[in-house]
Amino acid sequence: MKVIVAQKGAREHYAVERALHQQGMLAGLVTDWYAFGRQTRKQKASTYAKPRRDGESGNEKTETTKAEKSQRFSISAFQHFGRRGQSALSARADGIPDEMVRAFPFRSLLWKWRVRRLSAQKRSHEAYLRTDAAFAAAVARLKLPPHDVFIGYSYASLEVLEAEKKRGVLTVLDQIDPGAMEFRLVAEEMARFPELAGAPTEFPAAYYERNRREWELADVIVVNSEWSREAIIAEGANPAKIEILPLAYEINGEKLKAESRDLQPSTFNPQPSTTPLRVLWLGQVNVRKGIHYLMQAAKLLANEPVRFDVVGSIGILPGAVASAPRKMTFHGPVSRDRVAEWYRQADVFVLPTLSDGFALTQLEALAHGLPVIVTPNCGRVAEYGKTGFITPPRDVQALADAIMEFDHNRNLVKEMSPLCIKASEAFSIDAYGRRLVEIIGNSNLHWNTK
Repeated sequence: MKVIVAQKGAREHYAVERALHQQGMLAGLVTDWYAFGRQTRKQKASTYAKPRRDGESGNEKTETTKAEKSQRFSISAFQHFGRRGQSALSARADGIPDEMVRAFPFRSLLWKWRVRRLSAQKRSHEAYLRTDAAFAAAVARLKLPPHDVFIGYSYASLEVLEAEKKRGVLTVLDQIDPGAMEFRLVAEEMARFPELAGAPTEFPAAYYERNRREWELADVIVVNSEWSREAIIAEGANPAKIEILPLAYEINGEKLKAESRDLQPSTFNPQPSTTPLRVLWLGQVNVRKGIHYLMQAAKLLANEPVRFDVVGSIGILPGAVASAPRKMTFHGPVSRDRVAEWYRQADVFVLPTLSDGFALTQLEALAHGLPVIVTPNCGRVAEYGKTGFITPPRDVQALADAIMEFDHNRNLVKEMSPLCIKASEAFSIDAYGRRLVEIIGNSNLHWNTK
Protein backbone atom coordinates (compact mmCIF):
# COMPACT_ATOMS: atom_id res chain seq x y z
CA MET A 1 0.00 0.00 0.00
CA LYS A 2 1.47 3.36 -1.08
CA VAL A 3 0.56 6.77 0.34
CA ILE A 4 0.84 10.34 -0.97
CA VAL A 5 0.90 13.14 1.61
CA ALA A 6 0.22 16.81 0.78
CA GLN A 7 0.83 19.51 3.38
CA LYS A 8 1.65 23.18 3.64
CA GLY A 9 4.68 23.93 5.76
CA ALA A 10 6.76 21.59 7.90
CA ARG A 11 3.84 20.51 10.07
CA GLU A 12 4.97 18.36 13.01
CA HIS A 13 8.41 18.21 11.38
CA TYR A 14 7.02 15.92 8.67
CA ALA A 15 6.09 13.24 11.23
CA VAL A 16 3.52 11.59 8.95
CA GLU A 17 5.92 11.35 6.03
CA ARG A 18 8.82 10.08 8.15
CA ALA A 19 6.61 7.48 9.84
CA LEU A 20 5.28 6.23 6.51
CA HIS A 21 8.74 6.17 4.95
CA GLN A 22 10.02 4.06 7.83
CA GLN A 23 7.19 1.63 7.08
CA GLY A 24 8.05 1.57 3.36
CA MET A 25 4.65 3.08 2.50
CA LEU A 26 5.47 6.64 1.39
CA ALA A 27 4.96 7.23 -2.34
CA GLY A 28 5.63 10.95 -2.18
CA LEU A 29 5.31 14.27 -0.37
CA VAL A 30 3.83 17.42 -1.92
CA THR A 31 4.36 20.69 -0.08
CA ASP A 32 4.52 24.42 -0.74
CA TRP A 33 8.14 25.14 0.19
CA TYR A 34 10.92 22.62 0.78
CA ALA A 35 14.63 23.05 1.50
CA PHE A 36 16.11 20.52 -0.88
CA GLY A 37 19.61 19.28 -0.08
CA ARG A 38 22.37 21.20 -1.79
CA GLN A 39 23.95 18.12 -3.26
CA THR A 40 20.73 17.10 -5.01
CA ARG A 41 19.14 20.47 -5.73
CA LYS A 42 20.06 20.30 -9.43
CA GLN A 43 18.70 16.79 -9.65
CA LYS A 44 15.50 17.78 -7.85
CA ALA A 45 15.03 20.93 -9.93
CA SER A 46 14.79 18.79 -13.00
CA THR A 47 11.55 17.26 -11.71
CA TYR A 48 9.88 20.60 -12.36
CA ALA A 49 10.94 20.45 -16.03
CA LYS A 50 8.73 19.16 -18.79
CA PRO A 51 9.18 15.35 -18.94
CA ARG A 52 11.32 14.20 -21.83
CA ARG A 53 9.60 11.88 -24.25
CA ASP A 54 11.25 8.97 -26.09
CA GLY A 55 13.44 10.23 -28.89
CA GLU A 56 13.30 13.83 -27.66
CA SER A 57 16.49 15.74 -26.90
CA GLY A 58 18.05 19.15 -26.71
CA ASN A 59 15.82 21.37 -24.56
CA GLU A 60 15.78 19.56 -21.22
CA LYS A 61 18.88 21.47 -20.07
CA THR A 62 17.11 24.77 -20.66
CA GLU A 63 14.09 23.60 -18.67
CA THR A 64 16.26 22.51 -15.75
CA THR A 65 18.09 25.83 -15.76
CA LYS A 66 14.79 27.68 -15.46
CA ALA A 67 13.81 25.53 -12.52
CA GLU A 68 17.16 26.08 -10.85
CA LYS A 69 16.78 29.83 -11.30
CA SER A 70 13.32 29.67 -9.74
CA GLN A 71 14.71 27.72 -6.79
CA ARG A 72 17.58 30.17 -6.31
CA PHE A 73 15.21 33.13 -6.54
CA SER A 74 12.92 31.57 -3.93
CA ILE A 75 15.80 30.96 -1.55
CA SER A 76 17.02 34.53 -1.96
CA ALA A 77 13.52 35.89 -1.41
CA PHE A 78 12.96 33.78 1.70
CA GLN A 79 16.13 35.18 3.24
CA HIS A 80 14.41 38.58 3.30
CA PHE A 81 11.82 37.19 5.75
CA GLY A 82 14.48 37.19 8.48
CA ARG A 83 13.95 34.65 11.29
CA ARG A 84 10.91 33.14 9.58
CA GLY A 85 12.86 32.86 6.37
CA GLN A 86 15.65 30.96 8.12
CA SER A 87 13.03 28.58 9.50
CA ALA A 88 11.70 28.03 5.99
CA LEU A 89 15.20 27.34 4.68
CA SER A 90 15.56 24.51 7.21
CA ALA A 91 12.21 22.93 6.29
CA ARG A 92 13.07 19.42 5.19
CA ALA A 93 12.47 15.84 6.30
CA ASP A 94 15.82 14.21 6.92
CA GLY A 95 15.87 10.62 5.74
CA ILE A 96 13.35 11.13 2.93
CA PRO A 97 15.01 11.23 -0.52
CA ASP A 98 14.59 14.58 -2.24
CA GLU A 99 13.30 12.87 -5.37
CA MET A 100 10.18 11.84 -3.43
CA VAL A 101 9.27 15.48 -2.75
CA ARG A 102 7.40 17.93 -4.96
CA ALA A 103 7.13 21.63 -4.08
CA PHE A 104 5.95 24.99 -5.43
CA PRO A 105 8.80 27.33 -4.43
CA PHE A 106 7.84 30.32 -6.55
CA ARG A 107 4.11 30.14 -5.85
CA SER A 108 4.73 29.67 -2.13
CA LEU A 109 6.30 33.14 -2.09
CA LEU A 110 3.14 34.58 -3.60
CA TRP A 111 1.01 32.74 -1.06
CA LYS A 112 3.11 33.95 1.87
CA TRP A 113 3.00 37.51 0.57
CA ARG A 114 -0.78 37.33 0.23
CA VAL A 115 -1.20 36.02 3.78
CA ARG A 116 1.02 38.78 5.17
CA ARG A 117 -0.77 41.51 3.22
CA LEU A 118 -4.30 40.43 4.11
CA SER A 119 -3.42 39.62 7.71
CA ALA A 120 -2.19 43.21 8.11
CA GLN A 121 -5.71 44.23 7.08
CA LYS A 122 -7.18 41.85 9.71
CA ARG A 123 -8.35 39.49 6.96
CA SER A 124 -6.23 36.49 7.90
CA HIS A 125 -8.98 33.89 7.43
CA GLU A 126 -9.67 35.24 3.95
CA ALA A 127 -5.94 35.00 3.20
CA TYR A 128 -5.74 31.38 4.34
CA LEU A 129 -8.93 30.51 2.50
CA ARG A 130 -7.45 31.76 -0.77
CA THR A 131 -3.96 30.33 -0.35
CA ASP A 132 -5.19 26.96 0.94
CA ALA A 133 -7.47 26.63 -2.08
CA ALA A 134 -4.63 27.60 -4.42
CA PHE A 135 -2.34 24.97 -2.89
CA ALA A 136 -4.97 22.21 -3.03
CA ALA A 137 -5.81 23.06 -6.64
CA ALA A 138 -2.11 22.95 -7.59
CA VAL A 139 -1.73 19.51 -5.98
CA ALA A 140 -4.86 18.25 -7.74
CA ARG A 141 -3.33 19.14 -11.14
CA LEU A 142 -0.12 17.18 -10.53
CA LYS A 143 0.57 13.80 -12.06
CA LEU A 144 1.37 11.94 -8.86
CA PRO A 145 3.21 8.63 -8.45
CA PRO A 146 0.97 5.53 -8.19
CA HIS A 147 -0.68 5.36 -4.78
CA ASP A 148 -3.58 3.77 -2.92
CA VAL A 149 -4.09 6.37 -0.16
CA PHE A 150 -4.01 10.16 -0.06
CA ILE A 151 -3.46 12.10 3.19
CA GLY A 152 -4.15 15.82 3.27
CA TYR A 153 -4.59 18.44 5.98
CA SER A 154 -7.69 20.39 6.90
CA TYR A 155 -8.45 23.65 5.07
CA ALA A 156 -5.84 22.93 2.35
CA SER A 157 -7.21 19.72 0.83
CA LEU A 158 -10.69 20.25 -0.63
CA GLU A 159 -9.80 20.36 -4.35
CA VAL A 160 -7.35 17.49 -4.17
CA LEU A 161 -9.81 15.38 -2.15
CA GLU A 162 -12.32 15.86 -4.95
CA ALA A 163 -9.74 14.72 -7.52
CA GLU A 164 -8.58 11.74 -5.49
CA LYS A 165 -12.14 10.53 -4.91
CA LYS A 166 -12.63 10.44 -8.68
CA ARG A 167 -9.48 8.35 -8.98
CA GLY A 168 -10.83 5.80 -6.51
CA VAL A 169 -8.21 6.47 -3.85
CA LEU A 170 -8.80 6.13 -0.11
CA THR A 171 -8.83 9.69 1.27
CA VAL A 172 -7.64 10.66 4.75
CA LEU A 173 -8.04 14.17 6.19
CA ASP A 174 -5.84 15.19 9.10
CA GLN A 175 -7.89 17.73 11.06
CA ILE A 176 -5.23 20.04 12.50
CA ASP A 177 -7.39 21.83 15.09
CA PRO A 178 -10.79 21.72 16.83
CA GLY A 179 -12.30 23.79 14.02
CA ALA A 180 -15.16 26.24 14.23
CA MET A 181 -16.00 25.41 17.83
CA GLU A 182 -12.59 26.68 18.90
CA PHE A 183 -13.13 29.95 17.04
CA ARG A 184 -16.46 30.48 18.78
CA LEU A 185 -15.00 29.64 22.18
CA VAL A 186 -12.14 32.11 21.77
CA ALA A 187 -14.44 34.80 20.37
CA GLU A 188 -16.65 34.43 23.43
CA GLU A 189 -13.61 34.79 25.69
CA MET A 190 -12.38 37.88 23.84
CA ALA A 191 -15.82 39.46 24.18
CA ARG A 192 -15.67 38.85 27.95
CA PHE A 193 -12.18 40.34 28.26
CA PRO A 194 -11.77 42.96 25.49
CA GLU A 195 -8.90 44.58 27.40
CA LEU A 196 -6.73 41.56 26.58
CA ALA A 197 -6.72 41.54 22.79
CA GLY A 198 -9.59 43.73 21.61
CA ALA A 199 -12.93 42.66 20.20
CA PRO A 200 -13.22 39.33 18.31
CA THR A 201 -13.35 39.28 14.53
CA GLU A 202 -16.43 38.25 12.60
CA PHE A 203 -17.01 34.51 12.26
CA PRO A 204 -15.34 33.38 8.95
CA ALA A 205 -18.22 31.29 7.66
CA ALA A 206 -16.66 30.50 4.25
CA TYR A 207 -13.44 29.28 5.87
CA TYR A 208 -15.22 26.76 8.07
CA GLU A 209 -17.71 25.79 5.37
CA ARG A 210 -14.69 24.66 3.33
CA ASN A 211 -13.61 22.52 6.28
CA ARG A 212 -17.07 20.97 6.55
CA ARG A 213 -17.00 19.99 2.86
CA GLU A 214 -13.63 18.33 3.45
CA TRP A 215 -15.18 16.23 6.22
CA GLU A 216 -17.87 15.08 3.81
CA LEU A 217 -15.37 14.07 1.12
CA ALA A 218 -12.83 12.30 3.34
CA ASP A 219 -13.17 8.57 3.96
CA VAL A 220 -11.29 8.97 7.25
CA ILE A 221 -10.84 12.01 9.51
CA VAL A 222 -7.80 11.88 11.80
CA VAL A 223 -7.78 14.10 14.90
CA ASN A 224 -5.03 14.45 17.48
CA SER A 225 -7.13 14.34 20.66
CA GLU A 226 -10.47 13.48 22.20
CA TRP A 227 -11.06 17.22 22.62
CA SER A 228 -10.75 17.76 18.84
CA ARG A 229 -13.03 14.80 18.17
CA GLU A 230 -15.78 16.21 20.38
CA ALA A 231 -15.35 19.66 18.84
CA ILE A 232 -15.78 18.63 15.21
CA ILE A 233 -18.64 16.25 16.02
CA ALA A 234 -20.42 19.24 17.56
CA GLU A 235 -19.97 21.02 14.22
CA GLY A 236 -21.39 18.16 12.14
CA ALA A 237 -18.53 15.73 11.40
CA ASN A 238 -19.51 12.07 11.10
CA PRO A 239 -18.30 10.26 14.28
CA ALA A 240 -17.94 6.98 12.35
CA LYS A 241 -15.17 8.51 10.22
CA ILE A 242 -13.05 9.85 13.08
CA GLU A 243 -9.85 8.25 14.38
CA ILE A 244 -7.64 9.66 17.16
CA LEU A 245 -3.89 9.86 16.52
CA PRO A 246 -1.88 11.83 19.13
CA LEU A 247 1.13 13.74 17.86
CA ALA A 248 4.71 12.49 18.16
CA TYR A 249 7.68 14.27 19.67
CA GLU A 250 11.40 13.57 19.43
CA ILE A 251 13.89 15.38 21.60
CA ASN A 252 17.03 13.86 20.02
CA GLY A 253 20.24 14.95 21.77
CA GLU A 254 18.40 16.76 24.54
CA LYS A 255 16.77 13.50 25.56
CA LEU A 256 20.06 12.18 26.89
CA LYS A 257 20.45 15.23 29.11
CA ALA A 258 16.92 14.85 30.44
CA GLU A 259 17.40 11.11 31.04
CA SER A 260 20.38 11.85 33.24
CA ARG A 261 17.87 13.03 35.86
CA ASP A 262 16.47 9.49 35.92
CA LEU A 263 19.84 7.74 35.81
CA GLN A 264 21.45 10.01 38.40
CA PRO A 265 18.60 11.46 40.47
CA SER A 266 20.96 12.84 43.10
CA THR A 267 22.17 15.42 40.57
CA PHE A 268 18.65 16.82 40.20
CA ASN A 269 17.91 18.16 43.64
CA PRO A 270 14.82 20.26 44.41
CA GLN A 271 15.43 23.90 45.14
CA PRO A 272 15.21 24.95 48.79
CA SER A 273 11.92 26.57 49.76
CA THR A 274 13.60 29.98 49.96
CA THR A 275 14.34 29.80 46.22
CA PRO A 276 11.37 30.76 44.01
CA LEU A 277 9.59 27.92 42.25
CA ARG A 278 10.19 28.51 38.53
CA VAL A 279 6.98 28.14 36.51
CA LEU A 280 7.36 28.18 32.73
CA TRP A 281 4.88 29.18 30.04
CA LEU A 282 6.29 28.44 26.58
CA GLY A 283 4.29 29.04 23.40
CA GLN A 284 2.01 31.65 21.91
CA VAL A 285 0.85 34.14 24.51
CA ASN A 286 -2.82 34.67 23.73
CA VAL A 287 -6.38 34.41 24.96
CA ARG A 288 -6.93 30.94 23.51
CA LYS A 289 -4.15 29.47 25.61
CA GLY A 290 -5.47 31.13 28.76
CA ILE A 291 -2.66 33.55 29.59
CA HIS A 292 -5.08 35.77 31.49
CA TYR A 293 -5.94 32.94 33.87
CA LEU A 294 -2.26 32.41 34.64
CA MET A 295 -1.96 36.15 35.29
CA GLN A 296 -4.87 35.95 37.73
CA ALA A 297 -3.36 32.91 39.44
CA ALA A 298 -0.05 34.75 39.76
CA LYS A 299 -1.85 37.58 41.54
CA LEU A 300 -3.33 35.08 44.01
CA LEU A 301 0.22 33.87 44.67
CA ALA A 302 1.70 37.34 45.08
CA ASN A 303 3.10 36.53 48.52
CA GLU A 304 4.43 33.07 47.63
CA PRO A 305 7.98 32.20 46.46
CA VAL A 306 6.97 31.55 42.85
CA ARG A 307 8.42 33.09 39.67
CA PHE A 308 6.68 33.00 36.27
CA ASP A 309 8.60 33.07 32.98
CA VAL A 310 6.40 33.63 29.91
CA VAL A 311 8.25 32.75 26.71
CA GLY A 312 6.68 33.12 23.27
CA SER A 313 5.18 35.52 20.76
CA ILE A 314 2.94 37.98 22.57
CA GLY A 315 -0.60 38.16 21.21
CA ILE A 316 -2.20 40.35 23.85
CA LEU A 317 -2.26 44.14 24.14
CA PRO A 318 0.62 46.05 25.80
CA GLY A 319 -1.75 47.27 28.50
CA ALA A 320 -2.60 43.68 29.41
CA VAL A 321 1.08 42.79 29.66
CA ALA A 322 1.68 45.83 31.86
CA SER A 323 -1.10 44.72 34.21
CA ALA A 324 0.63 41.42 35.01
CA PRO A 325 2.13 41.00 38.48
CA ARG A 326 5.81 41.88 38.85
CA LYS A 327 6.81 38.27 39.49
CA MET A 328 5.67 37.43 35.93
CA THR A 329 8.24 38.23 33.21
CA PHE A 330 7.35 38.30 29.50
CA HIS A 331 10.46 37.35 27.51
CA GLY A 332 8.97 37.35 24.01
CA PRO A 333 9.74 34.77 21.31
CA VAL A 334 12.94 32.72 21.28
CA SER A 335 14.60 30.63 18.58
CA ARG A 336 14.16 26.85 18.63
CA ASP A 337 17.76 26.29 19.64
CA ARG A 338 17.10 28.16 22.91
CA VAL A 339 13.91 26.33 23.88
CA ALA A 340 15.73 23.51 25.70
CA GLU A 341 17.52 26.09 27.82
CA TRP A 342 14.22 27.42 29.15
CA TYR A 343 12.99 23.92 29.96
CA ARG A 344 16.20 23.18 31.87
CA GLN A 345 15.84 26.35 33.95
CA ALA A 346 12.24 25.63 34.96
CA ASP A 347 10.69 23.47 37.68
CA VAL A 348 7.14 23.21 36.31
CA PHE A 349 5.45 23.79 32.95
CA VAL A 350 1.99 25.38 32.80
CA LEU A 351 -0.63 25.62 30.04
CA PRO A 352 -4.14 26.64 31.21
CA THR A 353 -5.44 26.47 27.64
CA LEU A 354 -9.06 26.88 26.62
CA SER A 355 -8.50 24.92 23.43
CA ASP A 356 -5.56 23.17 21.77
CA GLY A 357 -6.05 20.22 19.47
CA PHE A 358 -2.88 18.78 20.92
CA ALA A 359 -0.32 20.91 22.75
CA LEU A 360 3.09 19.66 21.65
CA THR A 361 4.76 21.84 24.29
CA GLN A 362 3.43 19.57 27.04
CA LEU A 363 5.31 16.67 25.44
CA GLU A 364 8.43 18.80 25.14
CA ALA A 365 8.20 19.65 28.83
CA LEU A 366 7.71 16.01 29.87
CA ALA A 367 10.64 14.92 27.71
CA HIS A 368 12.81 17.42 29.58
CA GLY A 369 11.66 15.98 32.91
CA LEU A 370 9.25 18.80 33.78
CA PRO A 371 5.91 18.07 35.45
CA VAL A 372 3.03 19.84 33.71
CA ILE A 373 -0.10 21.70 34.80
CA VAL A 374 -2.61 21.60 31.94
CA THR A 375 -6.34 21.45 31.17
CA PRO A 376 -8.20 18.53 29.53
CA ASN A 377 -8.52 20.61 26.33
CA CYS A 378 -5.09 19.92 24.86
CA GLY A 379 -4.71 16.16 24.44
CA ARG A 380 -4.52 13.49 27.12
CA VAL A 381 -0.85 13.34 28.05
CA ALA A 382 -0.47 14.19 31.74
CA GLU A 383 -1.39 11.66 34.42
CA TYR A 384 -2.83 13.38 37.48
CA GLY A 385 -0.51 13.21 40.48
CA LYS A 386 2.21 11.30 38.59
CA THR A 387 3.40 13.59 35.81
CA GLY A 388 1.57 16.75 36.83
CA PHE A 389 -1.93 18.04 37.45
CA ILE A 390 -4.98 18.60 35.24
CA THR A 391 -7.15 21.59 36.12
CA PRO A 392 -10.46 22.74 34.63
CA PRO A 393 -10.16 25.55 32.07
CA ARG A 394 -10.99 29.04 33.45
CA ASP A 395 -10.55 27.83 37.06
CA VAL A 396 -8.06 30.30 38.55
CA GLN A 397 -8.17 28.86 42.06
CA ALA A 398 -7.54 25.29 40.86
CA LEU A 399 -4.62 26.56 38.78
CA ALA A 400 -3.12 28.42 41.75
CA ASP A 401 -3.63 25.39 44.02
CA ALA A 402 -1.81 23.11 41.56
CA ILE A 403 1.16 25.48 41.45
CA MET A 404 1.23 25.60 45.24
CA GLU A 405 1.34 21.79 45.39
CA PHE A 406 4.80 22.02 43.85
CA ASP A 407 5.81 24.99 45.98
CA HIS A 408 4.80 23.38 49.27
CA ASN A 409 6.38 20.03 48.35
CA ARG A 410 9.56 20.67 46.39
CA ASN A 411 10.25 16.91 46.28
CA LEU A 412 7.36 16.50 43.84
CA VAL A 413 9.46 17.76 40.94
CA LYS A 414 12.21 15.25 41.73
CA GLU A 415 9.72 12.41 42.18
CA MET A 416 7.81 13.17 38.99
CA SER A 417 10.77 13.92 36.73
CA PRO A 418 11.68 10.33 35.72
CA LEU A 419 7.98 9.50 35.29
CA CYS A 420 7.61 12.52 32.99
CA ILE A 421 10.49 11.36 30.78
CA LYS A 422 9.07 7.84 30.65
CA ALA A 423 5.61 9.15 29.73
CA SER A 424 7.01 11.18 26.82
CA GLU A 425 8.53 8.05 25.29
CA ALA A 426 5.06 6.70 24.55
CA PHE A 427 4.71 9.44 21.92
CA SER A 428 7.66 8.38 19.76
CA ILE A 429 7.69 8.55 15.97
CA ASP A 430 7.64 4.72 15.93
CA ALA A 431 4.47 4.59 18.04
CA TYR A 432 2.95 7.30 15.87
CA GLY A 433 3.79 5.33 12.72
CA ARG A 434 2.33 2.08 14.01
CA ARG A 435 -0.94 3.77 14.94
CA LEU A 436 -1.11 5.56 11.58
CA VAL A 437 -0.54 2.32 9.66
CA GLU A 438 -3.21 0.65 11.80
CA ILE A 439 -5.70 3.41 10.97
CA ILE A 440 -4.93 3.21 7.25
CA GLY A 441 -5.08 -0.59 7.21
CA ASN A 442 -8.39 -0.82 9.06
CA SER A 443 -9.92 1.98 7.02
CA ASN A 444 -8.76 0.43 3.74
CA LEU A 445 -10.23 -2.93 4.73
CA HIS A 446 -13.57 -1.33 5.61
CA TRP A 447 -13.47 0.85 2.47
CA ASN A 448 -12.89 -2.16 0.19
CA THR A 449 -15.85 -4.05 1.68
CA LYS A 450 -18.37 -1.25 1.05
